[in-house]
Amino acid sequence: MSSLPTYTSDNLPLWHALTDSEALHALSANARTGLNEQEVARRLTHFGPNSLPAPKRRGPWLRLALQFHNPLIYVLLVAGAITFGLEDYVDAGVIAGVVLVNALIGFIQEGKAEQALEAVRAMLATRATVLRDGERHDIDAAELVPGDIVMLESGVRIPADLRLVQVKNLRVNEAALTGESVPVDKDTHAVKSDAAIGDRTCMAYSGMVISFGQAQGVVVGTGPQTEIGRIGAMVGEVQSLDTPLTRRLDQFARQITLFILAAGVITFLYGYFVREMPLLDIFLAVVGLSVAAIPEGLPAIVTIVLAMGTRTMARNKAIIRRLPAVETLGSVTVICSDKTGTLTKNEMTAVQVMLPDYTLEVSGTGYAPDGGFHRDGVGIDAAQDDALQALAQCAALCNDARLKHKAGTGWHLVGDPTEGSLLTLAHKAGLDAHDATAATPRLDAIPFESEHRFMATLHHDHEGRAFAYLKGAPERVLGLCQQDASGQPLDPAAWQARMEDAAGAGQRVLALARCELPAGTATLSMTDITPRFTLLGLVGLIDPPREEAIAAVAECQRAGVRVKMITGDHAITAAAIGRQLGLSADHALTGEAVESVDDQALQRIALETDVFARASPEHKLRLVAALQAQGELVAMTGDGVNDAPALKAANIGVAMGHKGTDAAREAADLVLTDDNFATIARAVREGRVVFDNIKKSLLFMLPTNGGEAGVILIAVFAGLALPITAGQILWVNMITAVTLALALAFEPAEPGVMQRPPRRPTEPLITKVLGFRIAYVSLLMVAVTFTVFEWELARGSSLEMARTAAVNMLVFGELVYLFNVRHFTASAFTRGILTGNPVALWMSVLLIGFQLLLTYAPALQQLFQTAALDGASWLVILGLGLLKFLAVEAEKAVLRRLRIRNM
Repeated sequence: MSSLPTYTSDNLPLWHALTDSEALHALSANARTGLNEQEVARRLTHFGPNSLPAPKRRGPWLRLALQFHNPLIYVLLVAGAITFGLEDYVDAGVIAGVVLVNALIGFIQEGKAEQALEAVRAMLATRATVLRDGERHDIDAAELVPGDIVMLESGVRIPADLRLVQVKNLRVNEAALTGESVPVDKDTHAVKSDAAIGDRTCMAYSGMVISFGQAQGVVVGTGPQTEIGRIGAMVGEVQSLDTPLTRRLDQFARQITLFILAAGVITFLYGYFVREMPLLDIFLAVVGLSVAAIPEGLPAIVTIVLAMGTRTMARNKAIIRRLPAVETLGSVTVICSDKTGTLTKNEMTAVQVMLPDYTLEVSGTGYAPDGGFHRDGVGIDAAQDDALQALAQCAALCNDARLKHKAGTGWHLVGDPTEGSLLTLAHKAGLDAHDATAATPRLDAIPFESEHRFMATLHHDHEGRAFAYLKGAPERVLGLCQQDASGQPLDPAAWQARMEDAAGAGQRVLALARCELPAGTATLSMTDITPRFTLLGLVGLIDPPREEAIAAVAECQRAGVRVKMITGDHAITAAAIGRQLGLSADHALTGEAVESVDDQALQRIALETDVFARASPEHKLRLVAALQAQGELVAMTGDGVNDAPALKAANIGVAMGHKGTDAAREAADLVLTDDNFATIARAVREGRVVFDNIKKSLLFMLPTNGGEAGVILIAVFAGLALPITAGQILWVNMITAVTLALALAFEPAEPGVMQRPPRRPTEPLITKVLGFRIAYVSLLMVAVTFTVFEWELARGSSLEMARTAAVNMLVFGELVYLFNVRHFTASAFTRGILTGNPVALWMSVLLIGFQLLLTYAPALQQLFQTAALDGASWLVILGLGLLKFLAVEAEKAVLRRLRIRNM
């Protein structure tokens, strides 16, 4: 009976640095027979099943209860209790409904980390082919143990972390783990101990997919000990961050609470002890003050504004998973983006064709055959270029890939991405693969193998001539060529220089060649591949940046948002793509360099560097943390399982919905349904619009609260009758919030919304300029309300009629103020008072209807102690409202003269 492996979970060997025999020895494993059943049972007991541990969960009742643990919710509960105590059951019910709606939204959105872990676990394979007791068995992947020998073949998802011991033409798609654009060639040779994950060519990692070939590997890690398991643990350890909006609203709620308590105590003490008011009267006055100061409708309005932003973003192919994330987008100062599939299409593209006498640039991206060929910036007719046609013929025929077009979804590749790019190149040159195959059928082929690094195909035409096409690594193909397509002897040094130039631009280079064979040749073998080929040319391939991503990066930079590219790809490729995107890519930083510096140095480097290559999940987490430590608000984009921890750690995580993994989508706040970086720029713009509209809602609602509170304070301190009752205050607050404040959710963007820098993360919700506007308009509200109230009393009106006039004055003051506040500082006259937001007009009409009911409907007169008003009262209210409108416009003109454009 073999012994258990000697290592522990705290002292794991560096499997990629061990030879295959050393790895087998360390695991007490046998590559020829595998483990026996007794040994499997022992190891399964010792190491546990090959599955990720279930996360700890909070019970649903605790999750629901925690939704009420928020200062603003406390204030609302107090408001509800007060209105209930006043026997105003309708308003108490409305407030209770607002609290419950907010709690339910939070409850439903809760559990992002748990969902992310479930998605990571779902990536593990469900079945595995394993060698045990010398026989092959198909087993549940959860039963795998370290030391098992696993068989792999094309299309299989790797069931555990494996150290490869036998390989035949193996290529593995590791994009979800490393960000590598193309499948990686694998072998059994040990690599350096400090090799990055993407450079560990002797390893096959759990959850990745075999693109081509066969292999045999020994299990070195199961469940939590796999790379995916380690990433899952990192996701579970990352703490979700509060959004800027929730932080600002919490701070604002605390300030409101302190203000209400302080003002209430002072008012009570002054009224009871100084003015010697009856206890019940001063108590009702303090209750009215408290109700006046609480913006009951604010949470509902904030939720509605966020929901409107969510709907707009969904139309623009961005799905929000957490409502506050809408506003967070408008606050971001740095976007850390993955390269593959986000800034690029994750579709290899031929961008350069190096022919014997000249070089052609190729336009178009992805697998769609759109684009053409350019020489020195001038387009050419591909059909008239014989050298290009000969190379395109080789690209189409020495190829096993297929391109399919589906209506609505575009072109899709079946096969290897590199071969797909060559097939697209042939299409751009005017060749049809089906026609070319019919004209020169394939008789035989030598498939690509890592040992000889080329693919060769044998063809014949219908006149009996036979010839072979060859494509592969340039250094290998050039060694098999005697001349180039122009008939000149091959100049290896010149071609090598052209290869190095292309590689320096981040391109992967392939060479294509052809040779004539004797007529009647029906088979192709390695003995036929001798130095007798003619070099047709070289092709430079790259996963190029999306054209719209280049424009989106520029737009973000104009908006003061820095864009950084963090990828698992090679540094040269990353730098080349970064330069095309307009990033500062001269000093690309590798994951190895990130590991070598401490946190403080990394904070400085992270701010100065735009391109990071060969980055692992730990590197991405450290970079996000370093930027956040510098006060940056970070958005992180990604599509792979390796991105999930950083997506959750960032202030806002953005995942790809089309090609992204479930792990990334579940860890993110925002999912892009088109996998396009340009959508992020549109989402940032919408996020700024959302925050502007929330600020407009505050700017609209708070002067009303200030005016109401000011009226009560002046009445108490001056010993006057209260111009407005607590019930009437609630009417004003709820009705105007439901109508006028709601209209602001539909406001379009302010001019230049993407030409201003992002808000500082430390900026308070109520800025100095905003606070001044609130105080100024509050004083105007107090002035016009008291003026109407005292004027009614002076002309002999009843207290009920005077209070009714005061209530209508407050509401009409808000109505005209709505058209002031639609633009922060721009003039309402130049922007158009009645244009741009038809909802504001309809809501204004609705509010007027409500006020007429309050004033003249007998039931409401009895409920709110109101009385009918005459024409003179309405004329005074109308006149004072217009004066107040002009007074606010005058203040905005002063701000414009001071060059203050935003609040």
